[in-house]
This record gives sequence, structure tokens and C-alpha cells, in this order.
Amino acid sequence: MRNIIIFDDNGVRKRLLPITYTRPIARIRVGITTIEEKWRAMLGEGDYSYLTASYLKKKFPTRLQEANLLVAGNVIPAPELARQVLALEPGQAVVDADAGLIAFYGTAQDFDDRHYTVAAQAQGAVAINHPWEIFQLNGKALTADYDRLTAGRTSQPLPASCTVIGDPGRVFIEQGACVEGSTLNTKEGPIYIGERVEVMEGACVRGPFAACHDAKVKIGAKVYGATTLGPHCKIGGEVENTVMIGYSNKAHEGFLGDAVIGEWCNLGGGTTASNLKNDYGEIRLWNYATQRFDHTGLQFCGPIMGDHCKTGVNCMINTATVLGVGVNLHGAGFPRNFVASFMEGGSTSGFKDVKLPAFLALAQRVMARRGIELTQDDIDMYQAIYKIAKKYK
Repeated sequence: MRNIIIFDDNGVRKRLLPITYTRPIARIRVGITTIEEKWRAMLGEGDYSYLTASYLKKKFPTRLQEANLLVAGNVIPAPELARQVLALEPGQAVVDADAGLIAFYGTAQDFDDRHYTVAAQAQGAVAINHPWEIFQLNGKALTADYDRLTAGRTSQPLPASCTVIGDPGRVFIEQGACVEGSTLNTKEGPIYIGERVEVMEGACVRGPFAACHDAKVKIGAKVYGATTLGPHCKIGGEVENTVMIGYSNKAHEGFLGDAVIGEWCNLGGGTTASNLKNDYGEIRLWNYATQRFDHTGLQFCGPIMGDHCKTGVNCMINTATVLGVGVNLHGAGFPRNFVASFMEGGSTSGFKDVKLPAFLALAQRVMARRGIELTQDDIDMYQAIYKIAKKYK
């Protein structure tokens, strides 16, 4: 059995903050599955572990052997790339002109020293290097995941109460899902409904769209592609081209678009996030690596939200706002468009620090509602992030 280690490039990991504060890059969801799940599907059986930031290693350990297959956590693999990776001999690597080292087979020391022979130039390598690329690449990744996950399988029947615009064969409903009285449009991409998902009456969904297990689309929701709901996510109102990694809610009215939402977030009723500047100008986005607002070349970008963020009722979020881990927004007006981790407040009241014990107590309550324990490894991770976050305040 191969020993497969999914590695983080430290520079890329910093650029992908705050999403990567709490997870290795490969745990990011893009399409239906995470990047790690895509590598597992392409490479097959193995003993998988991670090479990531030191403070994450208790929760996401590294298991080294004499011979290791190391693959890049920010690369979305395609079948041809996977074949190149699996064909590697000891001391060989697959590289890409833009993404750099994609895969290496050999010893940990040779990997650290970048001592290898290039066996192949990568075929079909798509890399995520910036947070906005998660939603930019979501439609293509979702369609590829859909084709892989549903190949040779039969969907549960679509209820007669639903209306399909486009090809009904591009709707796949897993066991235990409930879709009633909804309008599903597959003209621009497929629609995947995972196990125990509920799409309530009056919802209008345009593909490409995926709802992973136990997600909910509420009554009258308006969902545009390319949108992914991770496990246990809940949405209402209007959502477009958004990736919710998992366990997060936007259950009420309000707009969310061109966004990436981490885990355990909750957007209060009426929360609306801008994804376009009034002057239609180029968007600048906070970059943790450079510690400044960098030009992106984008015209559309909504919030990039780390884990455990909350917004109060009727909150407004400005275009391309970056919220760190554990941010709590409330009050009237637009808050600033970068809020460091573990801050609470708004534009009128100002911001203050969230004390770590208070954050942990709230996280424990929120996670317990889904039957998930806040472990000591989680606590140690948040303590480390709390210390790191101070330099951005």
C-alpha cells in the first residue's frame, strides 16, 4: 500500500488564508468533493496523511515512511495527471511550468532538498493559488465530480411535483434525499442532490449545483450556479457562485455571491454581501501573505469568510470583504473590508477582541448541535491561531 502525503506549499497556504487557518489546503471543497477526496479517487488505496503548518499537525499528522508519494494539496487532479503520478519511480517528480512541483516519489529528505529528476510535465494540472479561484473553478470541478460520482449509477426518481428545465438526466438524487415542488434548470450544468438533502418547495435551482449530505435548500430559495453546499449547510434567499465548505448557514433572505464560506459560519437573517463595486472597478482583496490589499483583476467578488464567523440580523458586507476566524459582525453600516480573526463589532460600534475562552465556549455549543465534539486538538489549534492573528490586528 502506498504511503501518500498531501503537502502544502507554505506560500500558497498563506495566500489562501483565512480558509487555510483551520485546515490543510487539500481539505478545501471545490466542486462536490474536497481536493483530498479527488486525489483519493484518482490515486486509489493508500495510507493518506498531510504535510502542513506545524500548528495543524496534531489534528492533521504526517506519517512518513522510507518511500513516500507526495502530491500537492492545491492541485485539482485529472485522470491523466493521476496516471503520471502513479507511474513515478523513486527519485522522480511531476512538475508544472506554473504550479511547480506537483508530485514526488521518494524519501522525505530528497523531497525537502528538492532533489529529484523530472519524469514528466504535468498534464491536466489545475491549481488553486488564491481564495477567489475556489469559486472561479467551482463550476468546472463540480461538473467533473458529478460525472465521476454518478457514472454507471441510477438516480432516485425525481418527484412529479418538480419541474426540470433542460436534461432531466443531469439531475442526480441520492438515497434519502427529498426534493419537492422545486424548479431545477440543468441547461448550464448538472444538479447533484446528496444523501438526506432536502430541497423545499418553491426553490429555484440552476446548475451547476451540488448539495452534499444533510444540506437544506429552504422554501423559495433562488440558487444560481456554480454553487456548492457542503455537508449540513443550509441556505435561503439568493445565492450565486458560492462555495460553502460545510456546516454553515445562510438560512434567510439576503444575497450572497462569488463567495467562499468556511465551516461553522452563520449569516443572520437579511445579511447581504456585495460582490460588485458601485463603480464597476477592479477589486482589491486582502492578502495575508503580502499584508496588503492586492489587485485581483476581478470585477465580481463577495466575502471570503474563515471558520466560525457570524453576522447579525440585516448585516451589510462590502465587496470582497475578508473575515478571519471567529469574527462576529453586527450593527448598521458597512464594516471595513478586512476584519482580523477573533474580532467582534461593526462600523458604528467599532471592534473589540473576542476572548479565546468565550470563542471556544460558543464553538463548542455550535458544534454540539451537529453532534460533533470540540476536541483538545481543536482547542490547541485555535489557541495557536489566536496567537498568530494578533499580528494582523
